[in-house]
Amino acid sequence: MTDITTIQNSLAPILKPLSWVYGAGMCMRDSLYRRGLIRSWEPEALTVSVGNIGWGGSGKTPVAGWLLDWAEKNNIEALLLTRGYKAKPVSYPYLVKPGALPEEAGDEPLMLATEHRKAHVVVDPDRTRGGKWAMKKFHPRLVILDDGFQHMAVKRHFNLVLLRIEDLDSQWNRVIPSGSWREPPSALNRADAFMIKASPNAFKKLGPYLTERLGKFRKPVFSFQIRPTSVQHVLTQERRPDLGGARYLLVSGVGSPKQVQHTTQKYFGYPPAKHLVYPDHHSYTKNDVLDLQAAARNLECEAIVCTPKDAVKLGPMCTEEFWQLNLRTDFGPSTIGQDSPFDAWWGRRFETFDRRRREGLQAAAEEAMQDDTPSNG
Repeated sequence: MTDITTIQNSLAPILKPLSWVYGAGMCMRDSLYRRGLIRSWEPEALTVSVGNIGWGGSGKTPVAGWLLDWAEKNNIEALLLTRGYKAKPVSYPYLVKPGALPEEAGDEPLMLATEHRKAHVVVDPDRTRGGKWAMKKFHPRLVILDDGFQHMAVKRHFNLVLLRIEDLDSQWNRVIPSGSWREPPSALNRADAFMIKASPNAFKKLGPYLTERLGKFRKPVFSFQIRPTSVQHVLTQERRPDLGGARYLLVSGVGSPKQVQHTTQKYFGYPPAKHLVYPDHHSYTKNDVLDLQAAARNLECEAIVCTPKDAVKLGPMCTEEFWQLNLRTDFGPSTIGQDSPFDAWWGRRFETFDRRRREGLQAAAEEAMQDDTPSNG
């Protein structure tokens, strides 16, 4: 990510005009969908997109996971539609089950299906096809579009747009290829709420940016954090509060490796002996595992610690040294009040929408019955 940003900065005079052309094309695409000139499909359930304006680790998967948890706690049948980056199933649509092969399901879909066993996680690059199949099969009340902000072929009732701190600062309005944004700022008009992964103190410091750059959209901005809660043995599933002070080797193949190290170090209270970083969505091999074991031995580490996303890919190749961090999504302050975090706002919005939808379906059913009733004349 840093290397790409460096190249983009050095080539800014050349890339900026290209970004204007790309941004104009995305605006035209948005307009065609809004005017109905490109067809889209609307699921028969509340549909929420969890997406972002750019690339990078904004926290989409943890937020999608929280929504699946929320649905389960409230006895709501939930469906998650994802294209499944790097997934290669035999056929589509593909229903991801715990224990599926990572190369078939994709790492993030497999992680979500493993952690949320009552949810239906469906992989299909054609999310309209996958959605129609899943709606007929499972009849969910909640549909979650993973990384769906730009995927307008499926209509949604809520757009949750996740932003990184740098999106409000150095990356603001830096559209591909001159930056990381997939669309220009005008696209943010489609958002129903913004979410930023930041501590309460960091969120408070963002105040001027929130006012200057997001204030004009008149949408709530929520903060959240990803917190470790325990460590879990990858093979036995044993959970412990920590490693008891043992030396550890940290391994990650995610979009924000620096954040992984910061979070892990803060949770344990001491740094790893070494952090081995693999590319995001890396497919681990047996040789990788042997390399990790050798590095742990050389550094006299008792444990090899990874993220949940890495754990599902390492899977049965793991040995006794492998532990994963268990993570939780916590919500903090928002622009609509210190006591109005995202979970409270979301619960109210879902309840209101669900009630209106039920009333609409009931009215439509009554109208259909009246139309089918033969007249006396």
